[in-house]
Amino acid sequence: MRYFLPLFPLNLVVFPQERLNLHIFEPRYKDLIQDCLDSGSHFAIPAYVTSKIEYGTEMEIAEIVKKYEDGRMDIRIIAHGIIKVIQFSNPWPDKKYAGGQVEPLADIQDQTSAKLKLLELLDQLFGKLDIGVDVIYHMETQVFQIAHKVGLSKEQEYHLMQISSESKRVDFLIAHLKQLLPELTVKEQISDKIKMNGYFRQMDSLDF
Repeated sequence: MRYFLPLFPLNLVVFPQERLNLHIFEPRYKDLIQDCLDSGSHFAIPAYVTSKIEYGTEMEIAEIVKKYEDGRMDIRIIAHGIIKVIQFSNPWPDKKYAGGQVEPLADIQDQTSAKLKLLELLDQLFGKLDIGVDVIYHMETQVFQIAHKVGLSKEQEYHLMQISSESKRVDFLIAHLKQLLPELTVKEQISDKIKMNGYFRQMDSLDF
């Protein structure tokens, strides 16, 4: 099923169930957020990682935390499913911001015994780093819930978001961790990659 959404491209990957804090300051995106609030609609954040608009995540506005006199906003948003952008228009007709046609990516929740190996490797990773990562992981944990915590590059995260099968996502993380663990020599660099930032992000705008 294809449908239309306002689009807010950013140079980051957002995974399903993730919660983000954003500081909205550009006029076009203040309009986008206000239009979504007025209509009760969602928008999408395409991940502008490979110099093209192709895959992203559908987002819901959970809360307007603060509204400034000049129209800027601090907002909290919740990620839903991964989408593929079928048609991208910038600007969208009669709007200052981008929009387009999207379709949801399949999410196959297949089971795999390889999850046990993944949990073993996660124990090794977090034990070696010794940084007190605030994440609970067990057999029911979905890969997307921990994907920002395992030192993936932005390009690797972008590849992961396109994998529609949970068992294949598990295999992807296992392969990554098997390569990463022997190379853990500079703890600070890896630690920076897997820490989450809870502050309101002022993301740089993208020009197309």
